[in-house]
Amino acid sequence: MPRIKINFPENTIYELSLAIRVSDLNYGAHVGNDNILTLMHEARMQYLVSLGYKDELSLGNDIGIIVSDVAISYKAEAFYGDKIKIVVAVDDFNRYGFDMYYRLINSSTDRTIAEGKTGIVCLNYSTRKIAEIPHALLQALTI
Repeated sequence: MPRIKINFPENTIYELSLAIRVSDLNYGAHVGNDNILTLMHEARMQYLVSLGYKDELSLGNDIGIIVSDVAISYKAEAFYGDKIKIVVAVDDFNRYGFDMYYRLINSSTDRTIAEGKTGIVCLNYSTRKIAEIPHALLQALTI
């Protein structure tokens, strides 16, 4: 089976530092695969907050975002107490969405723990239909 390859964009737009919590660990005493996705979601949410949005549902005119697909490539383990940084990038824009990329890096060793990508689609939460990217959001993402 071919391995997933994530083509991480060169231009990053955000960086977040976190410590691995005991709740991030699985039975193997390292960060579980499901929690890598949770850390990616945390980075996306904190990035949106840094842009002035209160959440993923309120990006203007009843428009929010949903995740349409996910890909993650695991590179190394992370353990309780590890300090990590999550670097975020965006690419592949279309009328209705874009891809958001995440690289999780151990801050002490500079080793990549995982890379991920989420397909993001804008949704009008009042009509429950796909919507165009709000202009202000598009401008903020492409600065």
